[in-house]
Amino acid sequence: MRISGAAAIVTGGGSGLGRATAEALAAKGAKVAVADMNAAAAEEVAKAIGGVAVICDVGGETSAAEAVAKAAAAHGPARILINCAGIGTPVRIVGKDGQPSPLGDFEKVIRVNLIGTFNMIRLAAAGMAGLEPIEGERGVIVSTASVAAFEGQIGQSAYSASKGGVAAMTLPIARELARNAVRVNTIAPGIFMTPMLAGLREDFQASLGASVPFPSRLGSPAEYAALAVHIVENGYINGETIRIDGALRMAPR
Repeated sequence: MRISGAAAIVTGGGSGLGRATAEALAAKGAKVAVADMNAAAAEEVAKAIGGVAVICDVGGETSAAEAVAKAAAAHGPARILINCAGIGTPVRIVGKDGQPSPLGDFEKVIRVNLIGTFNMIRLAAAGMAGLEPIEGERGVIVSTASVAAFEGQIGQSAYSASKGGVAAMTLPIARELARNAVRVNTIAPGIFMTPMLAGLREDFQASLGASVPFPSRLGSPAEYAALAVHIVENGYINGETIRIDGALRMAPR
């Protein structure tokens, strides 16, 4: 897919992996809609890259539909969707008090990470299906899973389930949308320097980085963004979940 001139939506685009990806796509000439729950962050990134900010609760049917419509009004229907919105709230099965964890905690993670990803895919794919092909393609969708989809740690049952779901639905969605000339892939990042990790003590950050075989450091959002851009541009990558983790395999805790 040629990125220059293409309309793109990046969820979670106000920070972290999403911001880096929005910046990378804009640098390649894409018209980027920065979708985020944080209005100020979305506006800041959109202003910096010459895009448009859209407020979006990815798990909300109405909110997501309105965000996609606003992005289309500004740039035309999206040919590129990058799903970076997500939360990583830890959920224990049984609390320290011996009580079962609130079901709502699990439901919230699934709603944002898994249902939210599917919600954005279905809305963007419907718009892509009606576009004229460019170089044989109508669109490209890239979602974000995690290495926790495969080696979840203690306390990550909800997160692993949500990201495992994203990885698991990638191939069937790619197969379905093949008839529409839309490619669908997923990236499974390891430990990246996102705003959540940036708030940790430097010694803890260093310890996390040292657990990565090579290179022994935290990943840079720019490295995620570079992979996302490559997937968009490489027309033969389809139905894949690609790890980017420095050969990390997560320990139980």
